[in-house]
Amino acid sequence: MKRSQELLKAAERVMPGGVNSPVRAYRGVGGTPPFIARGEGSRITDVDGKSYVDFVGSWGPLILGHAPAAVVEAIAETARRGTSYGAPTELEVRMAEAIASAYPSMEVVRLVSSGTEAAMSAIRLARGATGRDLLVKFDGGYHGHADSLLVKAGSGGATFSIPDSKGVPAALAALTLTLEFNDIAGVRELFRQRGGEISAVIVEPVAGNMGVVPPAPGFLEALREVTQAHGALLIFDEVITGFRIAYGGAQERYGVRPDLTCLGKIIGGGLPVGAYGGAREIMANVAPLGGVYQAGTLSGNPLAVTAGLATLAALRTSGVYERLERLGTVAEAGLTEAARKAGVPLTVNRVGSMMTGFFCDGPVTDYTSARRADTKRYAAFFHRMLELGVYLAPSQFEAAFVSLAHSEADLDLAARAAAEALKTL
Repeated sequence: MKRSQELLKAAERVMPGGVNSPVRAYRGVGGTPPFIARGEGSRITDVDGKSYVDFVGSWGPLILGHAPAAVVEAIAETARRGTSYGAPTELEVRMAEAIASAYPSMEVVRLVSSGTEAAMSAIRLARGATGRDLLVKFDGGYHGHADSLLVKAGSGGATFSIPDSKGVPAALAALTLTLEFNDIAGVRELFRQRGGEISAVIVEPVAGNMGVVPPAPGFLEALREVTQAHGALLIFDEVITGFRIAYGGAQERYGVRPDLTCLGKIIGGGLPVGAYGGAREIMANVAPLGGVYQAGTLSGNPLAVTAGLATLAALRTSGVYERLERLGTVAEAGLTEAARKAGVPLTVNRVGSMMTGFFCDGPVTDYTSARRADTKRYAAFFHRMLELGVYLAPSQFEAAFVSLAHSEADLDLAARAAAEALKTL
C-alpha cells in the first residue's frame, strides 16, 4: 500500500484526517485506507494495483455495479451539452415523473443535491406544514449531518462512539426526541405525552446506519397509525432503501405509505443527488408556492439526473429484484456458514441486497443490541478480508451491498475469504 500511504500523508496536510467523509479514515478499524483508482463491474482497484470484490458500492448507489456502460454513455452525452445551467431542464421533469410513478406517496417531488439535504428539507417542511417544532427520530438512525439529526445518530457517529456532535446548539438538539428503533410501546407513550407538539417522525424503514436492522412486524404500521392519530407527519428516509429493496422501496415492500419520503443514492446512479416529496397539499407549502424556503443551485443537476434515469431504466428490467434477492440470499448463507464452522458468534441481518454481519449473538433489533457487537473482532475480520481481496465497509455499523454486477463466482470468493478470515478469529 505504498502509494496509498503516500497519498494519505499528502491528504492529511490539506484535509481533516485526510478524508472528505469521516468513515473513510478507517478510525473504526485502524490502518491505512486504500486509495481507489478505478472501478469496473463488481470490482475496484486501488492505486497500488490491488483488486477487490466490492461490497460497499459507494455506500449503496451502485446497484448496477461500477461504470455500467449505459450510465457512463448517458453521462458523456449529457456532459457534451453542458454540466449545469441553474435553470429548469426536461431531465428534471422526467426524473420527478419516474419517482412519482414508483412512489405513489410522492405526488410532488423536489430534487436536491444529497440525502442530507433531502432529510433536512423534509423536516423543515413538516414543521412548516404542522406549525409544530418537535421531531422524533430513532437511536442509531442516521439521516445526514444536519444539526437537528445529529442526536444519537448512527453511521460515522456509531463508529466513533459519538452520539452527538459539537457545534449543535443545545436548544436545537432539545427539539429532537429519540426512541429505540422497533419500540412500538415507546412511540405510543411519547405521543400520549407530547403528541400535540410533534411535527414528524423520521425513520429509516429498514435501518442501515446502525448496521442493517429490519422493522419488527407491525412497527411501521404503528408509526403510521400513531402519527395520523395525532396530526404529525411520517417521514420515510429511503435514501438507502429507495429502489434498493424494491423498485418502490420499503413502502412497497412493507405496504406502509408515509407522508413524506427522502431519496438519494440510486436516483443519482453514483453522482450526487437527493429528493424529497409527498402529497400535493403538503408540498404546496414549499417555495415558490408556500412559505417553506428551500433552494439549491445544483439541484436537479443534469449529469446526476441523467445517471439516475439510466439506472432506473435498467432497474425496470424484468427479474432484476428477484436476481438481487437471490444474490443476497447466497451472500448471507456464505457468511453465516463460515461463522458457524469457525464457531464465531455472528448475527446476519439482511433485507434484499443489503446486509450486516454483527459480531455478537442475536437477535439485533435496535441500536442497543447492535452496540453489543465486538468492533475489535470486526476490525480484524475486515483487514483479513481486505488482504483476501474483499472490500467491506470500514465500520461494524454499516451495510454491505450486493449489486447486479456481482456474480456467483464473486459471492463464492467472498464466502471462502470469510471462512478463512473467521478461522483466525
